[in-house]
Order: sequence, then structure tokens, then C-alpha cells
Amino acid sequence: MRRNAGFNRQLRRYYGWYTGTFALFVVLLAVGEYLGLSERVIGHVFLFVTIAVYAGIGVMSRTSDVSEYYVAGRRVPAMFNGMATAADWMSAASFIGLAGTLYFSGFEGLAFVTGWTGGFVLVALLLAPYLRKFGQYTIPDFLGARYQGNVARLVGLAAAVLASFVYLVAQIYGVGLVTSRFVSVEFEIGLFIGLAGILVCSFLGGMRAVTWTQVAQYVILIIAYLVPVVILSYKLTGIPIPQAVYGTVLQQISAQEDHLLQAPAEVEVRAMYRQRAQNYSAMLEALPESLEIERRVLIERLNDMRLNDAPAREIALTERALRDLPRSPAEAQQVWARARAEALERSKPPPRHAEAHPGEDEHESRVARNNFLALMFVLMVGTAALPHILMRYYTTPGVMEARRSVMWSLFFIFLLYVTAPAYAVFAKWEVYHNVVGSSLSILPDWVASWGKVGLVRIEDLNGDGILQLAELRINTDVIVLATPEIAGLPYVVSGLVAAGGLAAALSTADGLLLTISNALSHDLYYKVVNPQATAHRRLVISKSQLLVVAVVAAWVASLRPDNILFMVGLAFSIGASAFFPALVLGIFWKRANRPGAVAGMLVGLSVTLLYVVRTHAFFGGSMANAWFDINPISAGVFGVPLGFVTIVVVSLLTKPPPQEIQDLVDYVRYPEIAGERRMEP
Repeated sequence: MRRNAGFNRQLRRYYGWYTGTFALFVVLLAVGEYLGLSERVIGHVFLFVTIAVYAGIGVMSRTSDVSEYYVAGRRVPAMFNGMATAADWMSAASFIGLAGTLYFSGFEGLAFVTGWTGGFVLVALLLAPYLRKFGQYTIPDFLGARYQGNVARLVGLAAAVLASFVYLVAQIYGVGLVTSRFVSVEFEIGLFIGLAGILVCSFLGGMRAVTWTQVAQYVILIIAYLVPVVILSYKLTGIPIPQAVYGTVLQQISAQEDHLLQAPAEVEVRAMYRQRAQNYSAMLEALPESLEIERRVLIERLNDMRLNDAPAREIALTERALRDLPRSPAEAQQVWARARAEALERSKPPPRHAEAHPGEDEHESRVARNNFLALMFVLMVGTAALPHILMRYYTTPGVMEARRSVMWSLFFIFLLYVTAPAYAVFAKWEVYHNVVGSSLSILPDWVASWGKVGLVRIEDLNGDGILQLAELRINTDVIVLATPEIAGLPYVVSGLVAAGGLAAALSTADGLLLTISNALSHDLYYKVVNPQATAHRRLVISKSQLLVVAVVAAWVASLRPDNILFMVGLAFSIGASAFFPALVLGIFWKRANRPGAVAGMLVGLSVTLLYVVRTHAFFGGSMANAWFDINPISAGVFGVPLGFVTIVVVSLLTKPPPQEIQDLVDYVRYPEIAGERRMEP
């Protein structure tokens, strides 16, 4: 106990010095900017210095001990495990995407805040202490022991790899987004710069290196998240407590929304987008003839322009339109359907920020409410089932520390989540007052800079030279990263935010990579393929798998898949449907057996994936196939209850588990009896 207390004090001293040094580093860069240091240098210094710090911690934490590599020696104090869990948890989706979602969705975006935070209540009550009591290394470990053998282990392994890989791609995409913008390199190059930082952190030291790196990353990401919004709060309200005062700014936004809904120019532009959507509908109905007509019209227009010496810019635009025209009716079906959906979306009035479950009629409001509740449910249950989060509670010294660790995790996550709504409100005030209604010739610099990476788009549809709200399209991932520029803050604040976004993406990517590689090396190779493997060989296999998974994930991210928040939501649906029923019933119901668990995991996962494929445009699906109008991000709302029902029904129809498995449930669920055997390796 005395040694643990000394270790705690030592960690506090180390990270106290680290935090103070980082604050001094930011101040020195701010002074450098004031003295003329260029933005390019500041961006490079911020990102490469922070990556070097993480890499240094990874090198110093290298280990060849199996327990240290897989579970950090089970000696991480509760508070520091809470910080590491918060960093592991607050991915690029939380840091980069959450405020953007709240910006566009307003009240509806609170489903993410309530779902993600509420999920940790389930972790504390239903899973963390019991999994820590069980011991071992991974979630498939628990499934294999509780449900007797490798069938349940392999199903859990497949689900863990799938959920973690989808989540991992989103994080690496976020890394590429940050580095490409702030280091001025190609997106694909930015991906592999960040990938190098990820690998150095996790390759040499496994969970031990990842844990201490994530603590350092949490310090940077929370400072980076709070500083801009505190400055912006003081600028707009005179009070540097954004969480307490953003309501007054929200009232001003509500008044501005009334004006935007009624402004003649806004109404005109929305009508033009509605007409564009109707034109695309007509073209889709007339395929394949409409594609040939469109090609002939563009060719004739281009020939006329060349004959009449039209301006070079107009000729170039027509050539580009001809080049971008779909090459086949099948391609036209997909491209024009997406364009029609986008035009329809932009033809609608913007949702009021403070309105709960908005809709033009009662049916739309009911659909919005159902999707809000479904998303909140999936995120809450998914939080309690994601393997890379649950693995963190294997690293604490004991069960009580695991419970305290969940409490600390909630506290550190709360600091960011309670601030995200203020971020969205302040950013929206700046856009509504300083961007919308401005001449296109004098737009702020941030519009052009983020337009270069394709995340801000402007279309002067009515040709009046004035930017209407409907003509401005901002990707959700821009709001946090661009807020310092939107608010006119010094560039050093933008660099700080970029470093925070990178820390958030890297910390989660580290945990996910480790989860996947450990599952493949420990649960597949060691537990199934070669149970006689030495510790050295197991670590070699784990590190080689880590490299392969990292490169494949980076390649997938380079294809620029859907937005970060959707990909993360999909990972939650997969994790929730595959794991939550099997884990909860495995801990609290002795009658749950192997056939029931395997069937439940397969049914829940299959239904979830089927629903996503049927309803999401990325897979060629359509919301016309949706059940109860539930969005594909919430697909797990169908998989989770079906998983529970399947496990219960199949378990009752088959033989109960043997007595030793029922004894294992008692061991996991109740305080350890003196002299009782321990499950830890």
C-alpha cells in the first residue's frame, strides 16, 4: 500500500511538471508569434513536438513482459487510469466532430452527449468491476472462459476486430485531416505522419506505453479544447466561463434564426435548391436517355464557347462539368441520387438550435424523437461494450480501483462534454453575424483555407454576390478546428487546437490498435492456434499484427470514407449488438450457455450490419428500406434486443452450463472468499 502511494505521488509530480512545461511551451510560441514567427513554423512545431513527446514516452515505456505489454502490469492508479480512459474515449469524433454535430443539429445533437456519458454509468454498474475481478487480458478471454471454449472466443474476436477497425479508420482519418491542414501536406502524407506517431507509442511498450502516453495526451487535448472557447466566451460575453453563459448567446442566435427563415434571399435560394432536386429526379427517371442528352448539351455548349471565344474560366468550368459527368447509367444513378438528396437537404430551412425534435409536421417530429432516443440508447450501450474501453479496467490494481477509475473517467470526460454545446453556440454566432450576408469578395480567410481541403463549400446559386446561409456548406469536422480562425484568435490557438485534435485521434488509435493486435495474437494465435507459444513469440506476433493493421487502416482512411461521427456511431452499434447482451447475461445470469451466447452475438451483429447495408447510401442502400425511419447510425437498436432475446431463448432450449461455469459466475460477481482461487494469470 505504501509503495502504491509513493508511485501515485511520483506520477503526480511527473505529470505536474509535464503540464507546467506544456503551458510554458504554448506561452513561448505565443510570444514568438507576436515577434513575427510564421504560422507555418508554429503549426509544424506544435504537431511535431507533441508527437515527439508521445514517442519519447513510448520509447521509455518499452517492455518485453507479457503482463506489462497487455495490461500495464495491473498497477495503474484509478485517477491516472481515468485520464487514460478519457483520452482513449475522447476520440477524433468527440474532439473534432461533437461540437460540429451540435452546431448543425442543435438539441438533437445532445443524444451524443447524454448517450456517451450515460454509458459510463452502465460500465460502472454492470461490467468494469466484474471484468476486473475475472482478470485475464481481453474481452474474448472472458467470453471464451464464461462460454466454454473457442467458438464464443472467435465470434467475440471477429466482432472486436470489426468494431475496433471501423473506429480506428475514423481516428486515422482525423489524423490526416489535422496534419494536412496545419502542416500543409497532402492528406495521404498526413495520414502516415500521424501513423508513425501511433506506432511508436504502441509498438514498443504495449498497454504500459499507451497508458502513460494517453495520460499525457489527455492533458494536451483538454487544454486545447478549453482555451479557445474560454477566450471566445470572454470576447462575446465578458465572462470566461463558457459553460455558464452560452445561454445568453443562444438567445441571440434564436432571434437571428427568425430573420434567416424569412429573409427573401434565403427563401429564393432554398427554392432554387428545391428546383434543382426536382431536376435531378426527372433526370433519374429518364435514365439512360437523360445521361446522353446531358453529355450532348455539354459538348455543344463547349464547342459554342470555343467558337465564340468565351472567357477561359467559363470554358474550364464546362470542361470540368463534362469530365465529371457520370460515365455509365449505373454511376449516374448513384451520383445524381446523392446530388438530389443534398439539394433537398439544402432546400429545407435550418433547424432551430434550441428546438427539440424539429419537423414540419407531427410525423417528422415523431421520427426525430425516435431517432434521438435510438441514438442515445445505442451510444450508451455501445459505450459499455467497446473492447478498447473495457480493456482499460484490466489495468487497475483491484476491483475497487476499477470502480474509482470509472468515476474519474466520467469526471475527465465531463470537462469536455459540458463544454461542447458552448463551442457550437459561439461558433454559430460568429458564422451568422460575420459570414452569412457578407460579400463573396471579402469573406474571411478561414473560408478559403478550409475550402482547399474540401471541408467548406460555397455556391453563389442566385448570383447576387452575397453569401446566403443555404449557399454555405461546412463539414461537421471543421467547427472545432476552425473556431480559432473563425473568431479571429491568434494562430497559436489554432495550432494548440490542432495538437489537441491530434492527441485525441492518436490516443484512441493507440488503444484500438492495441485491442486488435492483442486479440489476434492472444485470442487467436495463443489461445487457438499455438497454446504452447512462448511469451517472446506472443509479443512478436502482437507487434507484427499491429503493424499490418495500422497500414491497412491507413490505406482505408486514405479513401476518405464517410464523416468521422457516422463511422464512430457504426462502431458503437457493432460493439453494442455483438457484446453487450453476452457480457451482461454472462455476468448476471448463470443459465446463459455457449449455444445461446454464440447465437445471440451472431444474430445481433448480423441484423445490425444488414440494416446498415440496407439503409446507408455508402453501401448503395436507401432510407426507403428503413425500419420505423431509424437512421443507419442507430442500427444497434435492433441488434441489441434481438441479441438478448436470442441468448435467453436458445439457452433455455439447450443444456445449462456445467457447475464450474456457474461457480465462475459466482466468483466474478461476489467479493473474493478467503483462500478462493484467483483467475488472474
